[in-house]
Parts: sequence; structure tokens; C-alpha cells
Amino acid sequence: MIDYDSLLSQKVKALKPSGIRKFFDIANEMEDVISLSIGEPDFATPWHIRQEGIATLEAGKTWYSPNAGFNELREEIVKFYNNKYNVLYDKQEVIVTIGGSEAIDACIRATVETGDEVLIPEPCFVCYDPITRLAGGTPVPIKTKSEDLFRLKANDLKKHITSKTKLLILPFPSNPTGAVLRKEDLEEIADVLKDTNILVLSDEIYSELTYGEPHVSFASVKGMQERTVVVNGFSKSYAMTGWRLGYAMGPKKIIEMMTKIHQYAIMSSPTTSQYAAIDALKNGDADIAYMREQYNLRRRLLVDGFTKMGLECFEPQGAFYVFPSIKSTGLSSDEFCNMLLKKQHVAVIPGTAFGECGEGFIRVSYSYSIKHLVEALERIKIFIGGL
Repeated sequence: MIDYDSLLSQKVKALKPSGIRKFFDIANEMEDVISLSIGEPDFATPWHIRQEGIATLEAGKTWYSPNAGFNELREEIVKFYNNKYNVLYDKQEVIVTIGGSEAIDACIRATVETGDEVLIPEPCFVCYDPITRLAGGTPVPIKTKSEDLFRLKANDLKKHITSKTKLLILPFPSNPTGAVLRKEDLEEIADVLKDTNILVLSDEIYSELTYGEPHVSFASVKGMQERTVVVNGFSKSYAMTGWRLGYAMGPKKIIEMMTKIHQYAIMSSPTTSQYAAIDALKNGDADIAYMREQYNLRRRLLVDGFTKMGLECFEPQGAFYVFPSIKSTGLSSDEFCNMLLKKQHVAVIPGTAFGECGEGFIRVSYSYSIKHLVEALERIKIFIGGL
């Protein structure tokens, strides 16, 4: 009998399953569950974008694209960043990927080797640590604090830099906290990095979903474009999660290596999605503005709701998540989420899914309808009242 255990990669075996998917999967097996666990926009992809995808299918445009993506799409991405953030790229410095996730993976694999350290501000999205480990690197978490609005502080960054530091990941606006970095924060971080050989992976997938001041790309900070790989995509801003399309922009030498990985692992991104994305970039500004306004209403609803329950809740400035503290309940994050799901059939994610410093918090997505959120808040209120 074959010994499968001996055949499996030790690196993969050592990885923990995603804490997000754990609760999502449990909730899917239960009836009458309200799930606030996944960052899935409840908006349909805007009709004009869907229409463009349909039209290209009807026209028989079902062929492979070039490895790095269609030239027209890459040119539109370049225009978008130039117009929005005053950062000028050449299309040769752009690669179109299978969502932002592939871009993150390709960037880390193209740069990180055994023994290299990767600095990761936490709490953060679940993929950075395991991808770093799979590449042979060492994840180095940098704890961010609620009293600092969950922003990476330049002094904390400086303390964690060593001779082995290869890469800093800047995941802002943040999933799970909704924290953002303003221009002055980015400039302070840039001042720490300017005399180093450290690369920055700036994950800006939620760049269009900021409230108040607009997003500032790290690549737009003086002297930082040459050391930054920007990752972005269409899933969140345009409600195109299932279209699986993202992109990366950065120094040509690094994009070339990422494209080499992409050639062998993926070959090319979905053709239909690329045509639809061209239309999104050309004609989607009004759609983003509408969805951002709706998310802002939901954001305020949840922050107000949790505050009234007696749960301290940092006010997020980006993305579509709130990260309330549940320390006052005396429960751990995992206990709170398990009990809430069992007793009131509401699924949220423990803060520890996003790093150890997430203990004492839960992540709640507000990418759901007002009706959905109001009912969930009522159930959570009943749950807390019964503790």
C-alpha cells in the first residue's frame, strides 16, 4: 500500500488551514445562518461590465491572451494609476494575474529564498505567512495596535529590520481591520526604507474603498516606486470576485520574473475577464462611487451597533470590515465565534485567523445587505446579553 504521508511536502503539511474558510464551511452546513464571514460583495458585477463579457463570448473571442495579459488592458491599468495616483508605469511593468492572490504569490516566489525574512504587519490577510513559508522564507510579524488605529508605525518597522530582511508587505487598506495608511504614515515608512535594499509588496486591493481621504499608493511616495510592487485587482472595487482577475505593477526586472512563474504555473489569465476589465476601467467610476457610498452606510451601522452593545469598535477607514474587541466578554476570539454560531447562527471570524495579535477581536464583513446586517446585529446583541 502506498504511503501518501511520506510523499507529501512537509512545508504544506505544516501549514494551518485558513481560519476564514473554517467558519464559512461550518456555516454552510447549518440552516438559518447569517454569515458575515467572507469578503464577498453582495452587488452583482455592473451590467455594462457583464455585457462586455457576454459580447466577447458571442463574438467568439475565446482564445489565449499573451502571458502578461492583453496590451489594451495593461495600458488601461497604466492610465488608471497615472490618473488616480500620479504614478507612471510602462505596460511592460504590468502583469495581469488570476486575482490579486496570484500576484502576491508570484511576487513572493520571485524574490524570497530560504533564510530571507519577510516583514508582515498583523493582523493581516491570511495568505502572506503561508506563501512566505512555501517560498522558504521566514515570516516576521509586526504587531499593530488598536490605539495606533492598526497602522504600521515607522519605529516598529525599524526595530524588525535585520540583515536578512528581503521584503516588507504593506496590506493597506487592511483586511481584517479596515485600517489605512495616510500619506504622512507612508512617508515615515519610506524614510526608514530609503537607504535599504528592501522590496515592498503594496497590496492595494481595497484602494477604491476608502472613506474620507482618498487612498495614497505607496509607489507614489518619493523614491519608492523603484522598490515597490503594487498589487491590485477587480474583485472588490467592481464586484468581480468570480471573474478572478488582478494585476501587479513594479520594476521591470521583477515583473519579468513574476511573468516567468506565471508562464509555467498559469500561462494566461481568463480572456473573457480581461475584456470585461477593460470596460470596467474605462466606464466603472460611477459604479465604484455608488458601492463605496453603500458600504459607508453599512460601516457606520455596524460601528454604531457594536458600540451600543458595549463592544469597543475601532472605526475602519477602508475596505469593508469592522474589527470589534470582544475582550469585555471574557471569551477568547475562537470561543466567541463558536458560541455565536452555535447559539445564534451568526458566522464571524476570530481575530486570531489573521495573526496572534488578533486575539480578543473578531472580524465582521459588511459586504452584505442592510437587512442582513440589522438581523445579525440583533442576534449578536441577544447572544451578548445572555453571557
